[in-house]
Amino acid sequence: MRRNLVAVVLVLLALSVGSLAQGRGQGQPLTVELGPRPFFLVNNMEPSALKEELTQCFHGPFKSSDFSIGHRGAALQFPEHTREAYEAGARMGAGIVECDVTFTKDKELVCRHAQNDLHTTTNILVTPLASKCVKPFTPATIGANGVVITPASAECRTSELTLAEFKSLKGKMDAFNPAALTPAEFLGGTPSFRTDAYAGPSSGQLLSHKESIALFQSLGVKMTPELKTPSVAMPFNGFSQTDFAQKMIDEYKAAGVPASDVFPQSFDKNDILYWIAREPAFGKQAVYLDDAEIVSDLPSLGELAGYKSAGINIVAPPTFALLTVSGGNILPSQYAKDAKAVGLDIITWTLERSGPLVDQGTNGFYYQTIDSAVKRDGDLMKVIDVLARQVGVIGIFSDWAAPVTFYANCVGLK
Repeated sequence: MRRNLVAVVLVLLALSVGSLAQGRGQGQPLTVELGPRPFFLVNNMEPSALKEELTQCFHGPFKSSDFSIGHRGAALQFPEHTREAYEAGARMGAGIVECDVTFTKDKELVCRHAQNDLHTTTNILVTPLASKCVKPFTPATIGANGVVITPASAECRTSELTLAEFKSLKGKMDAFNPAALTPAEFLGGTPSFRTDAYAGPSSGQLLSHKESIALFQSLGVKMTPELKTPSVAMPFNGFSQTDFAQKMIDEYKAAGVPASDVFPQSFDKNDILYWIAREPAFGKQAVYLDDAEIVSDLPSLGELAGYKSAGINIVAPPTFALLTVSGGNILPSQYAKDAKAVGLDIITWTLERSGPLVDQGTNGFYYQTIDSAVKRDGDLMKVIDVLARQVGVIGIFSDWAAPVTFYANCVGLK
């Protein structure tokens, strides 16, 4: 009798697990777990009405939000564009997750931030595949005083590897040691505000673009693939830029992903216009990335109007482009006002890439227009608030999705 009861329990348990697995396969989102960071940031804020408002949300509940976009997954602490990074971003409530898309020697699409970054984002230099790097490892030249005269270097591309070879590599934190004398030493250099805790030899699984789609479907998230500019001359063995742009979209169509769940991105305006013309269902929410390095690089009101008239609906500039400071307050920039005036939606990139925020005018690229008003880590929440309520962005890329997810839930953004 007892044996029969145990058997029944095991069967019911198996059915339950199978049901859960089936549900996940149909795209049920993960339970959102934010961890301590959003609460640390709010507690770190200077006293304000915003701090009081956010503090009232500490007990949740929290759910996934499309306002929160997982940049390269969760690149603050996980090797970018790996299964683990994507799962972490989704776990923190990123409703949209990014796969940057490039291609291999056999023209298969894979998730990498650049076609030529394998030497800094994977372990390739300590594998036999190092022999396929277009520029082999060269050790640093160190002076008598210990100063690096010539930094260590290498260049390894996905286009030199087959998909199978690419999949044999392990992802690591994007970094290198300029003083390296050996390939193993070159793999170091992770900034102190990040970590190698999740970059061990048993983790860092690389994915093809098709695999990322299947994973995102199972995680219940939307998708924002970025078509990366190739490092090789195009066409590549007969594979043209339009072939590349089309193949990326075709893989979503083949997987049955609705166009409404995909936000294709590119820094190349021609890619955006191609999708608008040839794949209008996907093209209507294609994201035109802005590569401005400083304010003077940003497009004018007339240029932004031209984007809109060409059918572009979403622009995505770096965060500094959208903000300015007046009277010590962070406010929308002229670019932000112009983009909204011509009817463009805005997504911005990237929070949580700058390390601890300090009152020393050294917060880097993403804060260059507002550095004087950013004094502490908690000011990240103030930046998010201005982007959301005053600029009106529809989404924020972040290397650690939890703070953006927390904010979106607190103020009622979906």
